[in-house]
Amino acid sequence: MTVAADSVTSLVQSVDWLTIAPPTITATVALIVLVADLFVPENRKRLLGGVAIAGLVAALITLVPLRKGNRATFCLTTDAHACSYTADHFTLVIQLLVLGGALLTALLSIHDTRKQLPAGEFWFLLLSSAAGAALLPASRDLATLVVALEVASLPAFALVGLRRGDRLSSEAALKFFLSSVTATAVTLLGVSFVYATTGTLHLTQIAADLDNVPGQLDTLAKAGVALTLVGFAFKTAAVPFHFWVPDTYVGAPLPIAAYLSVVGKAVGFSGLVLVTVIAFPGYANVWGPAVAVLAGLTMTAGNVAALRQSATRAWSAVRLLAWSSVAQAGYILVPIAAAAYSSDDQIGATVAYALMYAVVNLGAFAVVALVARTAPLNRIADYRGLYATRPLTALAMGFFLLCLAGLPPGIIGLFAKVTVFSSAIDAGLGWLAVIMGVNVVIALYYYLQWTTILFRAPEGAPEGAAAGTEESSGEPVRKRAPAPVTVAIVITAVVGVVLSGYPQLVLRVAASNLF
Repeated sequence: MTVAADSVTSLVQSVDWLTIAPPTITATVALIVLVADLFVPENRKRLLGGVAIAGLVAALITLVPLRKGNRATFCLTTDAHACSYTADHFTLVIQLLVLGGALLTALLSIHDTRKQLPAGEFWFLLLSSAAGAALLPASRDLATLVVALEVASLPAFALVGLRRGDRLSSEAALKFFLSSVTATAVTLLGVSFVYATTGTLHLTQIAADLDNVPGQLDTLAKAGVALTLVGFAFKTAAVPFHFWVPDTYVGAPLPIAAYLSVVGKAVGFSGLVLVTVIAFPGYANVWGPAVAVLAGLTMTAGNVAALRQSATRAWSAVRLLAWSSVAQAGYILVPIAAAAYSSDDQIGATVAYALMYAVVNLGAFAVVALVARTAPLNRIADYRGLYATRPLTALAMGFFLLCLAGLPPGIIGLFAKVTVFSSAIDAGLGWLAVIMGVNVVIALYYYLQWTTILFRAPEGAPEGAAAGTEESSGEPVRKRAPAPVTVAIVITAVVGVVLSGYPQLVLRVAASNLF
């Protein structure tokens, strides 16, 4: 009896609750908000936003005791190194990015949930998606990875289409859903091929078994590797899986467009890093050239499309940021491709660039959300004269755009681009570095063009009223900004300035072995 009891006990996996606290707290608060929505009266729904923000802050705080990055749980009893959940430095940095991005999205959304969006559903969906996004970088088996990817994605479809009765929102959600489901189906087919080849789903065991694949299964293994990458390439909006981006960003509520541009990309590239660097290092000759070509095509397509945006076209500001995010995805993919030709250390450059991009892009979307209150069509031309009415907001927006362009005083953007450029050179990808250099020059044009518009003299009211104003009695009058939106702009601007003052923080991440 004792032997039998011991054998049964040995099959039970231990759970380190502190290790899994960030996604667990986020998911738990999502359920609390969903249930509370049934009982909270309509005039008190705003309290749900406070609960959601408190939950995200609590999840961020739990990252502090995990900062050593040496914890794992849900490990196999037969192999202590094969774990389904690992809280290493890579996991913690991405969880910081994801939960921080979700927190800023929540701040941008508070005003909208009081008037335009159903509060209970919105906060539940946002927290659910954030929980999946926080789980994904910690996932170390393909089953958990795919589940986390879908938990992050499915609520996002609903968030995009949450503006009831809005045709653009419904079309955006449908396009996003159909393309994402197709990509997921292809990914699951690839996972099944990998499992058929190796007989395991744990990433570290897959890496070991793929080195000893029988000759008759080599083609199946290569097909599995290629197909598995499709879903994550879709999430990063890499070409040719990018076509959903501009229409989805325009149709979605602006805070959700910001969320997709940052957290959605974090989900995609972190999943891509895990399957390439940890699970498929033996097939670097397959995914390395593929990711390098994707990087070059993605940055070129994104920048050329952004360059063609007319300043007077409806929603051109959102469309430019959408195409800009596609181009930025190309830069993010460069160090991943470089890892196939050199070492895993290149991944630090991807993470460093993603951190910079997350901060300044969320800041840019925060300003866009503010201007949209008085200029619903959100044309780039609507930003003319913003400095005359909101000088600090204009300065912040100019700083964000210069960071994205990689120009001073946006030192953080410059250093991030240099680290990515260096990773390509170190890996011997000179042709990719040249393409990146050309694209950086192309991007300078439209970023600087938007920046100069901010500081031009405003045209006469009412047709050319300065951004951030409304016409009253023939005179442009500044409309008061919602406090949460102002807080989001201030936070992103301060973090961006601090990182520009201490770029060594970014370099430290770029030079670290995060696994």
